[in-house]
Amino acid sequence: MASRISIFAPAKINLYLHVTGKRADGFHLLDSLITFAEIGDHLSASPSDKLSLAIEGPFSPGLSSGPDNLVIKAAHLLAEFAGINAKATLTLTKNLPVASGIGGGSADAAATLHALAELWGISPAPSDLMLLAQQLGADVPVCVSGSPSFISGIGEEINPAPLLPSCWLVLINSNVAVSTPDVFQQFSGNFSEPHPFETSPGSYADLIELLTDRKNDLTQPAITVAPIIEAVLSALEETPDLGLARLSGSGATCFGLFANQTTAQNAAQILAHAHPDWWVQAAALRI
Repeated sequence: MASRISIFAPAKINLYLHVTGKRADGFHLLDSLITFAEIGDHLSASPSDKLSLAIEGPFSPGLSSGPDNLVIKAAHLLAEFAGINAKATLTLTKNLPVASGIGGGSADAAATLHALAELWGISPAPSDLMLLAQQLGADVPVCVSGSPSFISGIGEEINPAPLLPSCWLVLINSNVAVSTPDVFQQFSGNFSEPHPFETSPGSYADLIELLTDRKNDLTQPAITVAPIIEAVLSALEETPDLGLARLSGSGATCFGLFANQTTAQNAAQILAHAHPDWWVQAAALRI
């Protein structure tokens, strides 16, 4: 058994998100290009004679380490699958805002599955790992895959995205938590067509052009739930060298795309200075 496993749980970014329909059970059907950023939480796992979770980091206050935490749920689910007792000392360093549309909890659950599979010396088939991930939440399967993907269905259908060009993001969260069910409740039901890329974006300019033809259908519903999102998008749109400003997921985190590190960090500095109460971070897009 390994002594200590550490896994990076990167922020999930919806470069676009179309709501394409609604199932009879109430779940919405999606078409989205999901990628990840070089910023995220960290999950470590060490051997123990019991299961425990400690949460630290800037966004740890108020987070429960009890049975409802997705990390704990993931641990029990994997242990049940393997037919073993769930035993590990888990430490989650929470660097991402909570309930923020960038998949923090989902990425943490995915990291837990990977870390504990290694710690416990088990090797679930990729299909089994995905089935476990689906039981934990719609965004967990793509976070398990960890690579740029087009997702459809309710998040369980994952197809690799073409290679994306190098670029940078500025992520902004106003520190207002947004409930995903509340946002979908505000969605009017004007469904979009699926619109995955038919060509591979050969450059940053190509990527911006492709994304401009797409949108996030949850933007207006999210603004209804948390009006400050509109102010965040407006602030982003006023920054120099911006390629595109958009909401990620159901919010409230918004992002701006920039061609390189210099322009992104400059924009982040301007935004952080103007809005010191907001969480503002520049990070590279993982490709």
